[in-house]
Amino acid sequence: MVEVTVEHDTVVFTVRGLHKVLAFKSQLTVPRSHIIGVRPDPDAAKRLEGLRAGGTHVPGLVSAGTFYLDHQANHKPTFIDVANPEHTVVVELRDEEYQQLIIEVEDPVTVVALLATSG
Repeated sequence: MVEVTVEHDTVVFTVRGLHKVLAFKSQLTVPRSHIIGVRPDPDAAKRLEGLRAGGTHVPGLVSAGTFYLDHQANHKPTFIDVANPEHTVVVELRDEEYQQLIIEVEDPVTVVALLATSG
């Protein structure tokens, strides 16, 4: 699970618990202006065909880490951390290492509202 906080003009995505080990990453920091879209999307965690480039993928249990997904047009990776697809949020990015984040959060509605509001 990922905790999302806003610090001034920066959004901090903190990977919690054992997922830090599974994802090979504990935190991502993104300027708020680099977030171009955010939506709840439980189905996104079910379309993870592609190449795992560091992390863990146990179908039906957990996906965490860096992935190059087959259905994406450009060749930038996606960061994924999902165990419960029903709590999935997709964050679309520009000018970042990752083109998107597919993350499990405690409350998708709250996270979408937090990131959708202008800074």
